[in-house]
Amino acid sequence: MTNVAARPTPLTPNQIRGFWAAWAGWALDGMDSFIYSLVLVPALTELLPRSGIEATAGNIGFYGSVLFALFLVGWGVSMIWGPIADRFGRVRTLTLTILCYSLFTLLCGVVTGIWQLAALRFLAGIGIGGEWAMGGTFIAEEWPEDRRKAGGGYMHTGYYFGFFLAALANYSVGAKYGWRWMFVVGGTPALLITFIRYGVRESETWRRRAESGQRPPMMEAFTKIFSPVYARRTLLNSLFLLVSIVGLWAGSVYVPTSVREIALRQGIAGGDATRLASYGTMVLSVGTILGCIVLPPLADRFGRRLTLALYFAVMFFSIAVGFGYIFYLPNALAPFFAVLFFLGVGGANFAMYTIWLPEQYSTECRGSAFAFATSVGRFAGAGITFLVGAGVAHFHTIGTPVAITSIAFLIGLLLLPFGEETRGQVLPS
Repeated sequence: MTNVAARPTPLTPNQIRGFWAAWAGWALDGMDSFIYSLVLVPALTELLPRSGIEATAGNIGFYGSVLFALFLVGWGVSMIWGPIADRFGRVRTLTLTILCYSLFTLLCGVVTGIWQLAALRFLAGIGIGGEWAMGGTFIAEEWPEDRRKAGGGYMHTGYYFGFFLAALANYSVGAKYGWRWMFVVGGTPALLITFIRYGVRESETWRRRAESGQRPPMMEAFTKIFSPVYARRTLLNSLFLLVSIVGLWAGSVYVPTSVREIALRQGIAGGDATRLASYGTMVLSVGTILGCIVLPPLADRFGRRLTLALYFAVMFFSIAVGFGYIFYLPNALAPFFAVLFFLGVGGANFAMYTIWLPEQYSTECRGSAFAFATSVGRFAGAGITFLVGAGVAHFHTIGTPVAITSIAFLIGLLLLPFGEETRGQVLPS
């Protein structure tokens, strides 16, 4: 009898289809996000002269950071999807976010100048930023209570599996056909829309509220997350996300360029250096996928705050040591790859928010809260990313400016004790 009672609740067909729709959307989202970092050097080498700018190493680093910053601003604007999801449903909004980032990524393959690419990356960012909030909210509401935490962790592996897909695409497509075809590959998520639209219905939790006439106006759903009940946790969650964003966009996104620079410094030819950048991304992705898988049981055992603190600490040491010291060693390639694995494990800290954020808000504003917390920090992240790019142009190196971003995780460790601990609590209705 004990064994029977311990069995997890079976998943319904809609829960399974919905999970794979959210996971695949997040995987292709991750692939899209990382494609730019993989094609950064060849794309800007071609586009900068066409825009009247010399393609020096400093200019590539500087304008690359400008485009990263504009992409993050687009991601910040994606908070608009939250109130739309609370009003009109998670699945409908999910299809719109995927269509948005697929279309504008595809168009990146035909640009003729750097500012066209900048505008399209901004628009793609609006779509990409919404997918995580929609998929994570759907799984939290649709999966049974005894499995939703694991579902949140498993869903988040998709984003970093997308890094792996991007690396494979760069190895096979990018290295052979060029950077434009990488953006064409990034436009493929649009193929998911038909499956999502006709194969997945809205979460039971949201449908019950909708059928009872409790669908809040969009502005009401948004303002509720700043009510006396939620304002403090909304502020703290946004700050925690900002710390994580600094680590991802100011740190690990520079991994392919860093690996390529180390390889070239060690006398490895350009084509092989590009392939090594792909291998580095794969190592990073494997580490993060493993980190996502072990995160839910750790969160249940030690609590949300302590587990996130552990991941923040791993990120701090990986970025500080990897970029501040190992990057400058004479034969840095092998030890830098080892650090990339731990940087990947620490990067799984994002999976915590897929579990933790839905637990802190009721259904009527859950989508708005998730979208706001995961998006608003992108504005500050854009500024920090710009500063990193300016640092690269000033120091003529990637290592030192990126290493400095590790300080953000120390700040995060100081803030975590004030967060809302939800271990052992059921999802609010």
